[in-house]
Amino acid sequence: MDPAVPPIAELVAPGGWHAVDCLSDLHLDAAHPATLAALERYLARTRADAVFVLGDLFEVWVGDDAIAEPGSFEGQVCALLRRAAALRPTHFMHGNRDFLVGEGFARATGIALLADPTVLTLAGRRWLLSHGDALCLEDAEYQRFRALVRDPAWQARLLAQPLAARRAQARHIRSASEARKHDGTTAYADADTPAAIAWLRAARAPALVHGHTHRPADHVPAPGLARQVLTDWDLDAPPLRAGVLRLSARGAERLALDAV
Repeated sequence: MDPAVPPIAELVAPGGWHAVDCLSDLHLDAAHPATLAALERYLARTRADAVFVLGDLFEVWVGDDAIAEPGSFEGQVCALLRRAAALRPTHFMHGNRDFLVGEGFARATGIALLADPTVLTLAGRRWLLSHGDALCLEDAEYQRFRALVRDPAWQARLLAQPLAARRAQARHIRSASEARKHDGTTAYADADTPAAIAWLRAARAPALVHGHTHRPADHVPAPGLARQVLTDWDLDAPPLRAGVLRLSARGAERLALDAV
């Protein structure tokens, strides 16, 4: 295996699964109620057999202990997710905004945590699933940051801080993010094509599905290989956008929320 390729987990779909929906980059927070409401409607009515959230479900996640804080946004969303997980299997993969999601979240919601990357075998096809940020090699500064915040010791030190302090840090991060959006300096590096090809070949999968870049598109990185990028969600500010990628025996199909 190429040394640049991370360990790849495997998940074989049960025989009763015929369609799986993939979505990512909802960046949920209390300031975006329409996006949260759209997610709630989608989860209640989708005809998929399972739902896979491939990272950045939340704008920021300060720790699983936030769920139990009375009246917290995290608690509100987790109650919604618990209802959704009772309807169909739901999986979550960490993103660059919610890397602190842990077993407390899984217990509170009934959602299964998913390694990044994971191969999903469904209807005789292999799909390589990832959040996608690990493939954005051009952004060397972000890759250094990613390695830091994924370190268990670093996470333990952060989570040892009082919840109020972590919330204050999150507000600062969000303010900086919003400022970059307004001044036009926010830019997401694209996935590195040679790295994507190496991942696909190591996974023995013809298609990679990921989010993170906010550039929904279908790419052909090499003959016989596909890279399918999920859309981000924002129903609170133009341009409005949301959708899922449905995987089935027919292949991958992009669906608007009113068609799920």
